[in-house]
Amino acid sequence: MVRVTDHVARIQAEWQAERPDVDTSPQGVIGRLHRIANQLTGELTLLYAKYGLSEGEFDVLAALRRAGSPYERAPGEIALHTMVTTGAVTKRVDRLEAAGLVRRTSHPTDRRATLVDLLDPGRELALAATKELNDEVFTAPGIAPPGVTTLVDILTELRRDAGDF
Repeated sequence: MVRVTDHVARIQAEWQAERPDVDTSPQGVIGRLHRIANQLTGELTLLYAKYGLSEGEFDVLAALRRAGSPYERAPGEIALHTMVTTGAVTKRVDRLEAAGLVRRTSHPTDRRATLVDLLDPGRELALAATKELNDEVFTAPGIAPPGVTTLVDILTELRRDAGDF
């Protein structure tokens, strides 16, 4: 019997009433993960907008900042360190370059290739947004550190089963 505690539990209870032979516990996990993801996406979108960025633009700036000095990567490498295609990277770099946050430069050893350099304003913006993300959004309110570790382990295992992207 599903205890009705939230929206997902109500859906499970309805299914259980109609089909008691069906295990609805996976719906409880996936439904709650989906609702949490939607809520988090909303919070992230607001925070990125505060810095004048889209989620994808922040992703590019953060990937360049994480590269370490001299804070540059090839567009294909940026794609590997974000969750987007190289075509999407090109569009995002175009917008970031127009905003004066990054610049394209020639690759020092391959004349056919370019690098994307993170400029000082982009570096400052990436650090400020990342700090606010860590302080305000990426906290686990009410979950003690051992619980966070357990949750990370469980979610990592779920990703492992689904494959990495």
